Order: sequence, then C-alpha cells, then structure tokens
Amino acid sequence: MDGGSEFMAEFEEACQQHNVQLFVLPPRSPKLNGHVERMQRTFRDEFYTQPLPTRIPELQRELNAYLDYYNRRRPHRSLDGLAPLEFLAKMQGEMGMG
Repeated sequence: MDGGSEFMAEFEEACQQHNVQLFVLPPRSPKLNGHVERMQRTFRDEFYTQPLPTRIPELQRELNAYLDYYNRRRPHRSLDGLAPLEFLAKMQGEMGMG
C-alpha cells in the first residue's frame, strides 16, 4: 500500500486480525509497483476525467462497468494492443485449448 490516510486505523486493524502483512511503498514508485501506478494513471486519464455521478450507488455502478471494460475489453499495450479477453483467446488457441 502507499501509506495514504485511507489505509489507516480500521484497515490496518482488519489486516492485523486476518494476519495480512502490509508493506508501505513510497508514493509514485513505478519500479516497486509499476502495474498499480499504470492502472491508476489510466483511471485518472480515462475514468475520472468524465462527468461522474455524485451519488455513491451510481458512481459505484459506473466504476464497476469501467473495471469490467478495463479488465476484459480495453486494448492494452502490454498485450500487444489486444484486450485481455482477446489475448486469453489467442493464448488458448496457441496452446490448443480453443
């Protein structure tokens, strides 16, 4: 985690109760958590720049829809421009699992 205030008190206590060890990373540490930093940048650029609802339930629905898009259908450079589902289908085809 990055040590932000949202990770204080109750979160740390819950982790301790469940024997989850926490590691605090310095903010903006792409060499330590590059995947997270990259995803956060994408969210800032693509999701948070659009007009968003102010009510939590509606915002949560939009966020869930974007997460589904990001994790399944959005092309990723790291996957040679394929969306994750396309990349998975390609890998399965190459492995004779199609």
